[in-house]
Amino acid sequence: MVWSPQRDALRGRVAVVAGATRGAGRGIAAALGEAGATVICTGRSSSTGTAAISSDYDRPETIEETAGLVDSLGGVGVAVQVDHLDSEQVGRLAKRVRDEHGHLDVLVNDIWGAEILKGRPPEWNTPVWHHDLAKGLRILRLAVETHLITSHHLLPLLIDRPGGLLVEVTDGTTAFNADQYRISVYYDLAKVSVNRLAFSQGHELEPHGATALALTPGWLRSEMMLDNFGVTEDNWRDALHGTVEGYPPAPDGFETSESPRYIGRAVAALAADPARARWNQRSVTSAELAREYGFTDIDGSQPDSWARHT
Repeated sequence: MVWSPQRDALRGRVAVVAGATRGAGRGIAAALGEAGATVICTGRSSSTGTAAISSDYDRPETIEETAGLVDSLGGVGVAVQVDHLDSEQVGRLAKRVRDEHGHLDVLVNDIWGAEILKGRPPEWNTPVWHHDLAKGLRILRLAVETHLITSHHLLPLLIDRPGGLLVEVTDGTTAFNADQYRISVYYDLAKVSVNRLAFSQGHELEPHGATALALTPGWLRSEMMLDNFGVTEDNWRDALHGTVEGYPPAPDGFETSESPRYIGRAVAALAADPARARWNQRSVTSAELAREYGFTDIDGSQPDSWARHT
C-alpha cells in the first residue's frame, strides 16, 4: 500500500525549496504539494527567466516544470529563478516571500549543482594536489556557500513565529561520513559541512522555537542517475538486469534505490509533525523517517540503501 502525507496537512503553509529544479529538490517540492503546501521552487534552470542565470548542467528540467508538478498534486507551485550564489538575488527572493506571504514555514536547502564537477567514478579518489583547484573550490561554493547565503536571507522569515523547519539536504549522515572518504577532499568536505550546518543552525534556531536537521536520501533515482542507465522511473528495474542496450548494468545496491518523492515525503512528514523539535540538530536518512512516520515511496516500498552500511 502506498502511503503519502495526508492531503491538506500543510494547506496554508509556505515553503521555499532552494534547488527545486530536479532530483531531491523536485521530489521534496512535489511531496509538499501532495500535502497542500504553497511551494516556492527556486533554481537557475528556467523556461521563462533570463538566460544570464544558467545552470552548470545542460539539462531540460526547469523550475516551472517543478511548480507545475506541485500544482498537479494539489499544492500551489511558484517558480522563481534564483542563483543562490548571488546574495542580491536571494535577498530579492526573501523580500518577495515577505511581501507575498508574510512568513515562511519551511526552508529546504537542497542547492548542489556540482554533479558534473565531482567527476565520474574513474576520476574519484584523485588526491588534492592533483585535483583541479578551481573545480574543487567551485564545488565548495555551490554546496556550502549557497546554503549560507540562503539561510542568511530567509531564516528571519522562519523565526518570526515558533514552529519553523529548516532542512539541510546532504549525502550521508554525520555518523556515516565521520569515517568514510567521500570521492574527493572537496566532495567530502562539502557533505560533512552541510551536516554540521544543520547542527549549528539548530543551535541558533532553537531559542526561536524552530527546528533544523540534516537529511540524506539513499541511492537516489534522480533524472541524471536514470539517464546513466538508460531507464526511466517507470522501468528503472531493467537497469538491474543489464538488458538496456548501450548502457551498463546498475550495481546490486541500485535495487534498494529510492525515487526523489521518498525524501520529499520525509520533509512533508516532518513539516506536519507538531513534535518536530525532537529532530533538532539531528542527521537522519529518508528511510529512518519512513520507519518513524510510516510513509512509503511511490511504489509502496520503504527502501533503505544505507542498511548495507550498518
